[in-house]
Amino acid sequence: MPEQRRIGYRWHLRTLMAQRNLWKSTELLPLLQSRGINLSESQVYRLVTGTPERIPARTFAALCDILECTPSDLFEPVVEMRGAATANAPRRPEDIGVKPGQPIARRIRVVPTDHDG
Repeated sequence: MPEQRRIGYRWHLRTLMAQRNLWKSTELLPLLQSRGINLSESQVYRLVTGTPERIPARTFAALCDILECTPSDLFEPVVEMRGAATANAPRRPEDIGVKPGQPIARRIRVVPTDHDG
C-alpha cells in the first residue's frame, strides 16, 4: 500500500494583490469585468479574503493576467498530512477486547451529588 497523503493548498491572492498595490477587493472588480468575468462584490470579497474550494478556469486565468503571475504563484499545493504505508490496526474486534454482540458504549445515568453548603 503506498504512502497516504492529504493534499491542501495555500491561496496567495491577497498577497499578490498587495504586491501590486491593490488593497481592496473592490479594486479587483473592474479589472475582472474588463476581462469578461462578472462577479458580484461579495463574490470578489470572498475570493480575496477566503480560500476558494472551486474557481472557474477563466476566473483563475483572469487573475493570473491581472496580477501578471503564474498559476503556481497564486495557488501553492501543500501536503497537510502524511500517513504510514500500512496501519497496525487490529484485524478483529476481539483483539481490542470487544465481544461480538455486545456494544462498545453503554448507556449511563449521571446522578447529581448532594453538596452540603
